[in-house]
Amino acid sequence: EELIARSIAPVKAQYICTPPPLSVVKEKKSKRQLKRERKQEKGSVLNICPHIAKSGNVDACRFGSNCRFNHDLGAFLAQKPADLEGICPFCPYGVSCRFFNTHKTKSSEINNLKKEVQKLLWKNKFKFPKADAELKLRGLELRPSKKAKELILKPHIRERKLIDFRGKLYLAPLTTVGNLPFRRICKVLGADITCGEMAMCTNLLQGQASEWALLRRHSSEDLFGVQICGAYPDTITRTAELIDQECTVDFIDINMGCPIDIVVNKGAGSSLLTKPMRIKNIAQAASSTISKPITLKVRTGYFEGRNRIDSLISDISYWGVSALTVHGRSRQQRYSKLADWDYIYQCAKKAPDVMQILGNGDIFSYVDWNKHTSECPELSSCMIARGALIKPWLFTEIKEQRHWDISSCERLNIFKDYVNFGLEHWGSDTKGVETTRHFLLEWLSYAHRYVPVGLLEVIPQRINWRSPGYVGRDDLETLMASDSAADWVRISELLLGKVPEGFTFAPKHKSNAYDRTENG
Repeated sequence: EELIARSIAPVKAQYICTPPPLSVVKEKKSKRQLKRERKQEKGSVLNICPHIAKSGNVDACRFGSNCRFNHDLGAFLAQKPADLEGICPFCPYGVSCRFFNTHKTKSSEINNLKKEVQKLLWKNKFKFPKADAELKLRGLELRPSKKAKELILKPHIRERKLIDFRGKLYLAPLTTVGNLPFRRICKVLGADITCGEMAMCTNLLQGQASEWALLRRHSSEDLFGVQICGAYPDTITRTAELIDQECTVDFIDINMGCPIDIVVNKGAGSSLLTKPMRIKNIAQAASSTISKPITLKVRTGYFEGRNRIDSLISDISYWGVSALTVHGRSRQQRYSKLADWDYIYQCAKKAPDVMQILGNGDIFSYVDWNKHTSECPELSSCMIARGALIKPWLFTEIKEQRHWDISSCERLNIFKDYVNFGLEHWGSDTKGVETTRHFLLEWLSYAHRYVPVGLLEVIPQRINWRSPGYVGRDDLETLMASDSAADWVRISELLLGKVPEGFTFAPKHKSNAYDRTENG
């Protein structure tokens, strides 16, 4: 009881060990240093021309001597890193592939950005007839002001195709780690609904390929949505029309809960919680422009102790929104403290029947899922976020109603599947291998927080419990429990071979929920 009160996992005494000293994280490289390294990489013989790599013919490049890539095929093959074991999952990379001679040529991904569409977006010549007409109708063709015309919404919500979220396991849109390969893992393990990572509207409208990559969908994602984030009705509405026209999605989710400073300072994310009229204009314009369902993801409010979403619930349903996900924390809380599920219940009970309410926050076992769905029948479903990052087999546990004491070998097989999916998605050349390694390490920075069921005195594990430092039932389980980035790199080397010389890794996230000082 004392350990649980201090949010420390009650691990059985025979597995407890003194935690090793914290590893020293190397300082991040400066922008100047990174720029210099990129320039050196471009001049390297390993930077082979993709046309030559694909064909194996030095005359295949139409740019000839003006090409910015290396054309010395012999020098490239002499310095190319050793091939990896296994079969190439998908390969347009030719001799640069790290699984040479085992190539496939068919991809199972859709929602790629067409080159002609990208050029129109670059030149600001892409037409948005539906969005522009709706914005003009509502007096929102320019940035909204106090003089913006208020119009009554037509009842589009009953005319559009609706998605039934009731009882379905919904994997939340997760920045960085919630990429397509990870979503495929969750689908295999039982997720019903998946959603792409948050994409910024302005970047999509500018045709940025890196942002459009967030919209890609795998054929196994049978119920799939994308999440967009913007500050104004015009950018969000045009983005919704663009996605509706160019992508195959089942719904579009608008983020109104992101707490990150760089997003909030631009007036997007949870900043919108302080502007209910802006929320109204965005929801009405977007839902009236496209026929696909529009959903919103929000927090309880902007400031802690000043919840306000419950007062907007009945209005939101008349603004054309099909479903609303409520994360039980304020923007000020970010991810610290536990989610306020009593307030989520309060929102669900106030919602009219026409709009579905989903709860989000701290679900980490089938017990949590059962508790929330039984205590509030008005909830359509629950969204699973960080719990899936730490143990993606949570979806299996919920469907089979059991605590899965998963072995280290079974966990390693899940990571192997992720690596294969990553090589198919990011590429099987050296760049694709290292990109896959990077995202695997980002995932491991969450996954090491899992404490095996067989080691706990009390089950199930709570999401805010911290590990006291323990040894596993075998060496691999001990390795997977390490909070050292060096050990995560060792796990990546089991699956992707040795890291390049001078390789370093520091996780992108710094979650408040696991900060040692703040949590005592």
